[in-house]
Amino acid sequence: MNLPIFDLVVFLIYMVAIVGFGLSFSFRKRSALDFTTGGGRLPSWAIGMSIFATFVSSISFLALPGNAYLSNWNGFVFSLSIPLAALIAVKYFVPLYRKLNSESAYYYLEQRFGLWARIYASICYLLTQLARMGTILYLLALPMNALFGWSIPMIITITGISVIIYSMSGGIEAVIWTDAIQGIVLIAGALACLLVIFIDIPGGANEVFTIAASQNKFSLGSFDLDFTTSTFWMILVYGLFINLQNFGIDQNYIQRYVSAKTEKEAIKSTWLGSLLYVPVSAIFFFIGTALFAYYQAQPELLPSDISGAANSDKVFPYFIVSQLPTGITGLLIASIFAAGMSSVSTSVNSSATVILSDHFKKYIHPNPSEKTSMRVLWVASLIMGIFSILVGLAFNGVTSALDAWWALASIFSGGILGLFLLGFIVKKCNSRNASIAVSVGVLVIIWMSLSSYILLGDLAPFQNPLHSNMTIVVGTLTIFILGFILGSKKGRTTIDPAF
Repeated sequence: MNLPIFDLVVFLIYMVAIVGFGLSFSFRKRSALDFTTGGGRLPSWAIGMSIFATFVSSISFLALPGNAYLSNWNGFVFSLSIPLAALIAVKYFVPLYRKLNSESAYYYLEQRFGLWARIYASICYLLTQLARMGTILYLLALPMNALFGWSIPMIITITGISVIIYSMSGGIEAVIWTDAIQGIVLIAGALACLLVIFIDIPGGANEVFTIAASQNKFSLGSFDLDFTTSTFWMILVYGLFINLQNFGIDQNYIQRYVSAKTEKEAIKSTWLGSLLYVPVSAIFFFIGTALFAYYQAQPELLPSDISGAANSDKVFPYFIVSQLPTGITGLLIASIFAAGMSSVSTSVNSSATVILSDHFKKYIHPNPSEKTSMRVLWVASLIMGIFSILVGLAFNGVTSALDAWWALASIFSGGILGLFLLGFIVKKCNSRNASIAVSVGVLVIIWMSLSSYILLGDLAPFQNPLHSNMTIVVGTLTIFILGFILGSKKGRTTIDPAF
């Protein structure tokens, strides 16, 4: 499919403008602290939009409609867990990290349990970010593949190289301000897509609801108390644990807490980004449902090579390039592309910060000069960018990028939320007990992740019976409960009354 010349012009102008805007911040940063926190001078609304954009990225904009098109609104239950996780974050987590005044999310774990805890958590974080960046790069390639017919591996590689250059230049200020712009444009673009669907589908908006309701597309999933399949309760529990991990121990979020001018501003930004995502994610799911009705009513509009379940993530990109008015297509493709690049640059920036703060400064050079620190940040950004390209190439061909990302997030998280909660809530748990709990928790995570592949025959009853998304839940609970029990054996174990 060829892109009209006007759309191509809009796409190129927008991309050059947003990348140029991001690169302009390279002239403002003066130190490694500016690169990682923006000097603590960023306004709350921009940070809030950046938190929102961190949630959204191309994972939401492309994968959520694909997930709803393929099945129903079961995945939306994840969003319903965000307000509760945000409430806990603004009450406990934001004040904690503002008080510590460290750009590292894992400095606190070292204070509680020693250096091993900081290294362990930071490595788990880096693995999770590689999975996230790979998912985003793959999803970015889908609309460009539909647009130009270029190979997905080539698009992933070129995009990844562009992001590496962008990430090494702008720092956290560039990330946050470009995120704020992208968030606004993406919301407008999503609403525009829905409007086009309502106008173009025979029978109008009522037909969307009629077809979707007849196919049970608005279902939130089974309400059975079953954690072996994707039920309402399984997704809700999974979402709560993932979002507590995001707000409590994710470098992306902690950097935003400390980038705000004051604690009050940090709390405002957290609420803004969190609460905005819930209705916007509902819009994304509704787009997927509306697309299902749209192509059910007009099946001739959808090519046979895209209509299959294995290509559900490609349906929305195809709609964008084939059905949207000229000009809107170019703008939306550019905004998705730029937002994805901005999201990847967020992960690259935070990962580089972790490598500098939690690794280089800890066991290579405790007091590096500003020049050395910036050099480490640049090299770390380059390395993480290259590995993210390789992960993105590995994603090519997955049935649902959203499901794959959720599964990898559960595995790579390594139960670090359990370790954080253990240190934050159970005040008398010492380093030795925490290390034992983590070791057992990691074994549980490995078993839950790999048992279905390596246990056969008579050992089949010992396979993990739970849904793969429950890995983070069970791993977290194992670490927390075992650490609590071990701590109680040497005297009374106390739970922080503030929590």
